[in-house]
Amino acid sequence: MPSASSSVHIGVFDSGVGGLTVLRALVRECPAAAFTYVADAGHAPYGERDEAHVRERSRRIAAHLRERGCDALVVACNTATAAAIDELRERHAGWTIVGVEPGLKPAAALTRNGRVGVMATPSTLRSPRFARLARLARRYAAGVDLHVRACAGLASAIEDGDLRSPALRAEVERHAAPLRDAGCDVVVLGCTHYPFAAPLFEQALGPGVTLVDTADAVARHVASRVGGAVADGAGARSGPVALRTSGDVQRLAAFARRWLDFECDARAVDL
Repeated sequence: MPSASSSVHIGVFDSGVGGLTVLRALVRECPAAAFTYVADAGHAPYGERDEAHVRERSRRIAAHLRERGCDALVVACNTATAAAIDELRERHAGWTIVGVEPGLKPAAALTRNGRVGVMATPSTLRSPRFARLARLARRYAAGVDLHVRACAGLASAIEDGDLRSPALRAEVERHAAPLRDAGCDVVVLGCTHYPFAAPLFEQALGPGVTLVDTADAVARHVASRVGGAVADGAGARSGPVALRTSGDVQRLAAFARRWLDFECDARAVDL
């Protein structure tokens, strides 16, 4: 729960640890806000589940976070954004809800040779929302060629927690190779898990390839929506950030200790 001095309480959720990349950016951008993060690891991976499953879990978690008093919700999962954010906004009219999407437009602006790679989960890539994003990106930068790679299994491999494992390195190489061979000079990381393995992607894709991750842009947008009070540091948050999971608490806590530079309180939640 937020401290009494916190002006805004922001709820964040993902199917697992991937959304911690967004949470990390949010805490930097909104130092005076309180946060509750839900990792739905007991029902993951969303990216390899059907849309009905993702929508049902998103409804349940959003309702939980609103009941906990969150003033805003960040859907820190590309798959859940694609499948459920429109419904969540209809169900919770007047509540600030921000999602994450693959950064196709910034990638189209960055490419020098017109070849942009997109790495995302199968569910994200087959969604109508992604199809609309792709059309807009091509309209924004005529001639851009999108090379799309459905990375089945990659989020789960990152979720396992050992980012130095040969198995994960091989998995990254398997998915990066077609984009490297296509000559992509910009690659969009279209899943919030993937930035944790950014050094592996950089090595597999080769020199001169720019990775696009939208976590910082999402955090800036959230700050603009919830008000300047959370961004000026006045009355800064006291106490740890609440991390909750429907899966393995120790896994979530270990990931947080390794990747987050602020105190966290990890506990189980029954959702």
